[in-house]
Amino acid sequence: MASRLWGVLRLLPLLILSPLLIGIPAVALAITDLLWFLAGKRRPKQDVQPRTHSASVVIPNWNGRDLLEKYLPSVVEALSDHPGNEVIVVENGSTDGSAEFVRQHFPSVRLLEMKTNLGFGGGSNAGFRAAKNDIVVLLNSDMRVERDFLRPLLDGFTDELVFAVSCQIFFSDPEKKREETGLTQCWWEAGGLRARHRLDDQVTSLFPCFYGGGGSCAFDRLKFLELGGFDELLRPFYLEDTDLGYGAWKRGWKVLYQPKSHVYHEHRGTIGKKFSRAYIDAVVKKNFILFAWKNIHSWRSLRGTPSAVPGAKGPSLRSHFFYSWAGALVSGIFGDSPERPNFYALWKAFWQTGGAMRARWRARSLAVIDDAEAFRRPLGGYFRDRFAPMDAKPAKLNVLFVSPYLILPPIHGGAVFMSQTCHHLARLTELNLVTLLDSPHEEEPHAELAARCGSAVFMLRMEGHQKAFGSILPHAIHEYASADLEWIIHRQLLLRRIDILQLEYLQLGQYACDLKRIGVFLFEHDIYFQSVGRQFRFMTGISRRISAAYEYLRGLRYELMLLGSFDRVQVCSTDNEEFVKGFLPDGGARLDAHYRAGIDVARYEYHSRPRTPFTMLFLGSFRHAPNVEALEWLVHHVMPLVLRRQPDARLTVIGSDPPPRHSLPEMGDAIELRGYVEDIHQPMRQASVFLCPIRSGSGVRVKLLESFASGIPVVSTRLGAEGIARDDGEICRLADDPAEFAERILAIFQDPAAAEAMAARARSKMEEHWDMAKRTQALVESYRATVETKRRTA
Repeated sequence: MASRLWGVLRLLPLLILSPLLIGIPAVALAITDLLWFLAGKRRPKQDVQPRTHSASVVIPNWNGRDLLEKYLPSVVEALSDHPGNEVIVVENGSTDGSAEFVRQHFPSVRLLEMKTNLGFGGGSNAGFRAAKNDIVVLLNSDMRVERDFLRPLLDGFTDELVFAVSCQIFFSDPEKKREETGLTQCWWEAGGLRARHRLDDQVTSLFPCFYGGGGSCAFDRLKFLELGGFDELLRPFYLEDTDLGYGAWKRGWKVLYQPKSHVYHEHRGTIGKKFSRAYIDAVVKKNFILFAWKNIHSWRSLRGTPSAVPGAKGPSLRSHFFYSWAGALVSGIFGDSPERPNFYALWKAFWQTGGAMRARWRARSLAVIDDAEAFRRPLGGYFRDRFAPMDAKPAKLNVLFVSPYLILPPIHGGAVFMSQTCHHLARLTELNLVTLLDSPHEEEPHAELAARCGSAVFMLRMEGHQKAFGSILPHAIHEYASADLEWIIHRQLLLRRIDILQLEYLQLGQYACDLKRIGVFLFEHDIYFQSVGRQFRFMTGISRRISAAYEYLRGLRYELMLLGSFDRVQVCSTDNEEFVKGFLPDGGARLDAHYRAGIDVARYEYHSRPRTPFTMLFLGSFRHAPNVEALEWLVHHVMPLVLRRQPDARLTVIGSDPPPRHSLPEMGDAIELRGYVEDIHQPMRQASVFLCPIRSGSGVRVKLLESFASGIPVVSTRLGAEGIARDDGEICRLADDPAEFAERILAIFQDPAAAEAMAARARSKMEEHWDMAKRTQALVESYRATVETKRRTA
């Protein structure tokens, strides 16, 4: 405690000065932007595709004689296939005899001797200026290359927009964790840049990445020099390559990862041996700050940029300054962390404000797209949308279907809708699945469906992004926020050449993308804020009611705001459509109520009579709170009234995760809990009446559709039959009061012929309006119309 207090006291002068450390650079950068706007934008140069018959390899070196001796031979051998290739060693003022070693042992290597150590960036820039080829491969001195590593890099420069092609990086020690792969990814979080390397065996061909590693990447030499090379602002090392890659994306160019080009890296074999860990960390923190001062030109956040929470707001200089000061304050009090700056880093960056202003002016003059777009384009889906050739009218649509729950077996209503939709989509389109599972054994039931798909990815359900206190995002959004899921979605969008992205449930709506030529659809299995609001009246206790009210407001805000992110939003019924339109009239045109909620009517055998007298059936997954509430209301308030008039009445309850028997009232053998049943057709053929006592929730109850198709008479609450039936007695009996509900059940017991006629009308309605084959055909037509319109107008 005393040491922490002493640390805080030592930082007191910087704490007092901290508003100036933030305020002065902020004003300076704002003035830079104002002057830049007044000066006017310049027109970028014409892009030219480089010649790829040969390449120059540049290796900066500082006191790395031992590394050159170990790894330079592999480079020389790999470049010996073409006489136009060259190897340049930039000798950065070494004192260990490196220059003499190269002259003596590698006479074919060009030696570029610097009088002083220019650092990694300065030495690399000198090598680029001296190189004779259009393509320059930059390698660390501790990099060993495969014999055939060069040709895949050169083949990656497929057009005039390719700026760089990065190698796949391995470590010499195969047991070492691959923290560095070459497949780089960056995002914006808490006011700063975050970076990582992805390890993804599914990526086997050219793929976009955020930046090419400075020590293992091929560059278009002219484009590299146009950007100014590695920026001296970031001396002595680290983040120069990230800065360069981001500048390339903002210039409208592409940075690619080539997994077929293999190199081996002795991780931090040079810098890590020459500098202390503390010094390296201090430089990294300072450079992350300077990266934002140079490159982030947006002062306000834009939604939909890659971040820790998919769909969250993107980069802004305003958020950077706030989080930098707050992070430094937290570090000063509670100790340093790799994820946040400290006052020392702010102090060091402050003294480079002038250099940051000059670098920012230059970066703004080169940029042709904004920050939000620059963060999007390295992601697979955006890359395909912005750059890939696409058919204006695809012969067969490629659909990516993403589900937050297992699809098979269909243990809940949503799974019935999804499984039967996928059954038809696999016939009508090239269907690709991404499905979240709770455990590995849940993958096996999907085998048959997966075999009919172009691809199927199963991901174990993640813990999600930890929800922050006071967050304005609904709980379900935090629960399903995952950078890994976002990566998989974008990877599949690119690799599978997807035309349609179909997301299921509100919680996956956060993965919506601002795509210009790919259709983006959401199926709202229920209206979230409506469902929360309907549960409110059943809650007891002031704290639960306050919590529910807050969740309702969060859901209302988020859900209505989200609708504008999609080309079309599918809802279960016209009732759902009208409800949403009442809150957001302008968003009503995006809503479709006739494509997704339905069943394969032909799968359900119609059975009229005989049925077991006085038997009732209740069906539903008890993971779903409205089903739990419905069963409690049924057994406590309706069943006693039924048994009083008909003591032989029996209720069968079927569904996964049923409540314990002791939680229900004692009624002898009048109630049977069966749990999950794989085949529901038999109990539907036997029971006299199907009960749907639902009193909360939203959407369409698939259990009712299945009952109507099976020919079993139905008694439902009006809310339970919402979107399907409105008139009592037309296709089912309707009642909301316990006494009336019991009376409708008894009427069916007493007049089976009238009940049979009602059930026949229900079956006819299912065949005419709710058949999944017809609905999925219409869905595909909706997909096609959307894609063709977007590609015609993009």
